[in-house]
Amino acid sequence: MKGTVRVSPLVAALSALAAVLLVPPLLSSGDSDSTGVRGLRVLVPNSPGGGYDITARTAVKSIEDSGLSSGIEVFNLPGAGGTVGLGRLVNERGNDKLIMSMGLGVVGSVYTNKSPSSLADTTPIARLIEEPDIVVVAKDSPYTDLAGLIAAWKATPGAVPVGGGSSPGGPDHLAPMLMAKAVGLAPRDVNYVPFDGGGELLASVLGGKVAFGVSGIGEYRDQIQAGELRVLAVTSGKRIPGVDAPTLRESGVDVDFTNWRGVVAPPGITDTARDRLVKLLTDLHGSGAWQESLRRNGWTDAFQTGPEFGRFLAAENARVADVLRELGLA
Repeated sequence: MKGTVRVSPLVAALSALAAVLLVPPLLSSGDSDSTGVRGLRVLVPNSPGGGYDITARTAVKSIEDSGLSSGIEVFNLPGAGGTVGLGRLVNERGNDKLIMSMGLGVVGSVYTNKSPSSLADTTPIARLIEEPDIVVVAKDSPYTDLAGLIAAWKATPGAVPVGGGSSPGGPDHLAPMLMAKAVGLAPRDVNYVPFDGGGELLASVLGGKVAFGVSGIGEYRDQIQAGELRVLAVTSGKRIPGVDAPTLRESGVDVDFTNWRGVVAPPGITDTARDRLVKLLTDLHGSGAWQESLRRNGWTDAFQTGPEFGRFLAAENARVADVLRELGLA
């Protein structure tokens, strides 16, 4: 027919191939954007509901909500105050698809559990937050203020057990030990009951199995707002917005204590892989979703990456070792 241009089968096939090659592929659900981080797994070295768990899952949700990556798996490997998970991470040498949520508790647990692996064996990625501990009791507890609790504690320390969401050497253990020392109690006289994360501790506080608990504010905010828990004090130097409780120092206990949490990777990953992970968490830090998570959980922004975070870890290791030796625990 007049005006019709015939195209040979070979030309048509070549044109179709060129179109396929020129169109960029769509990202699959397991891919990421410019960060280049794909197939990431996050190891949480304590039980669900603990501080590392909440921090990890909140960070992953913020990453995915912000479109920074997707398909990230979070899994729990509790035990020995986080050192079971630490050992697993260190044994995954060169694996740039695995990171671990961690914090001050793991630093101390390395000493108290005589762990063969330490944080010096890992690749530092980023410190994310700081969080004060809180001193909490159940709503029907006889202790209505810190002064009353301290008086009973000093009178019969063994009969006033304190629960913490970390093993000896962790932040929830160090905080009450420092409190005891400040009020004239010998740390060896303190009846400390360890739990593997704040989730396990919560049931014992609510059930009256421990007289009081020490844990992070983010783990118990819902129960505090619901009136199930009463906060007697916060361990930070300043009061926490939205929490009706004085600081320890305002209550006559000369202690200022803050926990922190971050992320490390296995040893032996490439510099390129490390930089990709640092970029992912830097992008997370700048996202609106993460900033809202900080506000909602009462966390203080303490962002620090790479070598700077590595130097901080080394300093914390020395500080915790000194405190544990002073308490006769290392």
